[in-house]
Amino acid sequence: MTKVYLSLGSNMGDRQGYLQRAVEALKQLTDTEVEAVSSYYETAAWGLTDQADFLNLTLALETQLPAESLLSACQAIEKDLDRVRHEHWGPRTVDIDILLYGQEIWETEHLIVPHPFMTQRAFVLVPLLEIAKDLVEPQTGQTYENYLSQLDTNDVHKFVTSD
Repeated sequence: MTKVYLSLGSNMGDRQGYLQRAVEALKQLTDTEVEAVSSYYETAAWGLTDQADFLNLTLALETQLPAESLLSACQAIEKDLDRVRHEHWGPRTVDIDILLYGQEIWETEHLIVPHPFMTQRAFVLVPLLEIAKDLVEPQTGQTYENYLSQLDTNDVHKFVTSD
């Protein structure tokens, strides 16, 4: 089994509902067990900023799926939850990114791991460190806590859920 960390985000429609459905779908994946899910965080859009705020979370899972198969499964979940790719960094019902696949380093046509922007995104690191405080970046050996200390976290707010 390989420990994997994912980042999930939504900024269209019932954001919390889409994220809950995505987490439930991930729990149903073959040879995969979700181990931890962070709190929800509301954040301003990143990249293409002229759009609604996002609701984000991270989760940890153990899987026997190869990285490319996990990516395909995540993309299938996105599609099942009405994800349409109109523009890069544009609005979406749900986005699932593979942040880390064990301590492995991948760079293929479809998958780059560790995620190439995660050290620049407080909306990823805040929830990630909530569930995995001591994680280390596999290429540099730096802690993700160190990366987060260099970022502005003012736009990352814990979201009180309606559960």
